[in-house]
Amino acid sequence: MPLSRTLGSITVTALTDGEGPFFQPRADAFPTATAAHWREADRRDPSSVTADGQWWLQFRSFALRVGDGPVTLVDAGIGPSDSPAASWAPVPGRLPAELAAAGIDPDDVHAVVLTHLHTDHVGWAVTGTPGRPYFPNASYLVQRAELDALQVINPGLRASLVEPLRAAGQLRVVDGETSLTPAVRLLPTPGHTPGHQSVLLTSADERMLVTGDLLVHAVQLVDPDLAYAHEEDPELARTSRLTALRTHSPTILATPHLGTPFTPTPTPPPARVDHEVIAPTRRSGGQ
Repeated sequence: MPLSRTLGSITVTALTDGEGPFFQPRADAFPTATAAHWREADRRDPSSVTADGQWWLQFRSFALRVGDGPVTLVDAGIGPSDSPAASWAPVPGRLPAELAAAGIDPDDVHAVVLTHLHTDHVGWAVTGTPGRPYFPNASYLVQRAELDALQVINPGLRASLVEPLRAAGQLRVVDGETSLTPAVRLLPTPGHTPGHQSVLLTSADERMLVTGDLLVHAVQLVDPDLAYAHEEDPELARTSRLTALRTHSPTILATPHLGTPFTPTPTPPPARVDHEVIAPTRRSGGQ
């Protein structure tokens, strides 16, 4: 059964679409991390490392729901066996079964927030041939800056994702910070991709940040200044990560890729640490 947390009247359910080893050594993914960083990260998140030291990666979406009302889904997972992520992610994903186990029908989903357009976050958004939106009643929310950068991120998604959503009248382009309800806000957190966004939930004194790939491994909770090799703009990603963790601490982080879906922010909030930046390598369309 999927894991859930409540925040006021909102139930947040973590839906695991798949899991498997990352496609490169984790030392290559975080080239400035030290042995001390890895020891502490493995202590905090032991299920993200295998016995032989590989990065074991989760692929999650999150469903937000008040009572039995309409669902907002954050990200759309790795998708079926013919999805854009098939070249590197452990497809087929199991999101349909996870939704059913949580009592959610695809028709119940009225909004899909795509944090960014990497292939492991859009897999169930559009399926089949010809492509049709998997969630027929949903608006799909993407930052304009992300669409403007699609040629850099993954140009193939224009035909397989963006145009089918547009043709169905289900693409909603947003600009910057956007309130979906008084308790749910989209926050621009650029850097991993140019139009990356996270989702902030608030209820009284409680907060939860659905991060997307603002951070992808516990090593970035140990030291949020650490660059990830597959960020489009490592310095901007670093700034977004540090700003979010400082501004919204204390809060719960709902993360797609850590070993456990719900993690508290570090206390006290981290300070900036200067590191030598090693030029990252990137994998088109990847995580």
